[in-house]
Amino acid sequence: MSAAGALQKAVFGQLAGDAALKVLIGADGVHDHLQARSHRPCVFIAGIDSQDASTASEAGEEHLVTLEVRTGEGGNRVAEEIAARVRALLNDVPLVLAGHALVSILHRRTRVGRNAKAKGHVAEMVFRAVTE
Repeated sequence: MSAAGALQKAVFGQLAGDAALKVLIGADGVHDHLQARSHRPCVFIAGIDSQDASTASEAGEEHLVTLEVRTGEGGNRVAEEIAARVRALLNDVPLVLAGHALVSILHRRTRVGRNAKAKGHVAEMVFRAVTE
């Protein structure tokens, strides 16, 4: 499995296994991709952009992990609350990756707003992860 695949699996497991997040989004509210008929609110892995970050002595990759929180109409508050929980679950947390080592995962930014195309509010979150 690639480092990006192992990272996606670890992120998904971390989010899907959290009882407090389940209270906010429901038991089946975490997805590894946007689903056509996913209920709201939900969190999904929108993408992972990876690039080489090897040094002279170590192989490595840098990954920008984009997550989206989607809620229905009614304001940014719910999206912000869910995004705060996601950040607490992933920022600087020592996730275990199959076949790879996670050096770090840190929150880079969150943008929250109404999205007419998504028919509700969206929090787009980006995390930077480094793997070896």
